[in-house]
Amino acid sequence: QVQLVESGGGSVQAGGSLRLSCAASRGLYCMGWFRQATGKEREGVAVIDSAGGTAYVDPVKGRFTISKDTAKNILYLQMNSLKPEDTAMYYCATKSGWPCRLRVGDFAYWGQGTQVTVSS
Repeated sequence: QVQLVESGGGSVQAGGSLRLSCAASRGLYCMGWFRQATGKEREGVAVIDSAGGTAYVDPVKGRFTISKDTAKNILYLQMNSLKPEDTAMYYCATKSGWPCRLRVGDFAYWGQGTQVTVSS
């Protein structure tokens, strides 16, 4: 079992920045950030594997950066140039083994989520 605790969400104006953090009880091969807006399906935002390889969903490329502190088992998501359409509950998730990709169904362990609200 793996426990994940997200933090860092909040309310910002469009163009602003936030940094999300996810503290994990232990590290696994692949960690990722997902989001779910009201009335929409959960979608992958960014993932990072144990070698530091990353993948992003197209709408956040160039604005969001995923990173991790392996020694502390903390995952980060730096979000810049935020837009109202980024408003969602953001979840941290992790899984063991290959592949490491932006698929909700691949991930076994999930945090409770942290809300991000971007106003125009």
